[in-house]
Amino acid sequence: MGELYLFVGLGNPGKEYEHTRHNMGFDFIDKFADSFGISIDSKGFKGIYTKIKYLGKDILLLKPYTYMNNSGESVIEIVNYFKINIDNIVIIHDDMDFNPGIIKLKEKGSSAGHNGIKSIIQYLKTENFKRLRIGISKYDFNIVDYVLSKPSKEDQEKIEEAYLKGIESLKIYLKEDFNKAMSYCNKKDEQN
Repeated sequence: MGELYLFVGLGNPGKEYEHTRHNMGFDFIDKFADSFGISIDSKGFKGIYTKIKYLGKDILLLKPYTYMNNSGESVIEIVNYFKINIDNIVIIHDDMDFNPGIIKLKEKGSSAGHNGIKSIIQYLKTENFKRLRIGISKYDFNIVDYVLSKPSKEDQEKIEEAYLKGIESLKIYLKEDFNKAMSYCNKKDEQN
């Protein structure tokens, strides 16, 4: 077996949460799998997952079904089972600090108030894992209602573009290294 990577898309299971702002991680990981012509359909590790091969590397794709606030329960199970190196983990999640259409890679850091990330930090006992953050922007009304609602058509179009950039960024990470992926992903463009 080649070197093992884990890409985790965060979200909530269930019809009522599909394609909401808080489920950007689920949507992204589905699109990443689609780019390889596969679907994520194996049950296990308190979620659903699949494995793909790319450039001799094995990549596990995981969607935790523990609900956002307990994402760490699913992540720790798969990490322990496959003995995955923390350096090879990327968590994909929504981020209110960026506008829709902005996507950024980050090497490590605090949860910044994101409950899914908070749970993963708690279970992995470290903040030193990579993240791919998908902008949903912040509004002044009820945050829970906002993140659990669907983006506007215009925002969704920007988000779809961001997904494509994010997929390419993760492929650069696997092909070359994380710094190259970060400079590709995080470079300023006309959307910023």
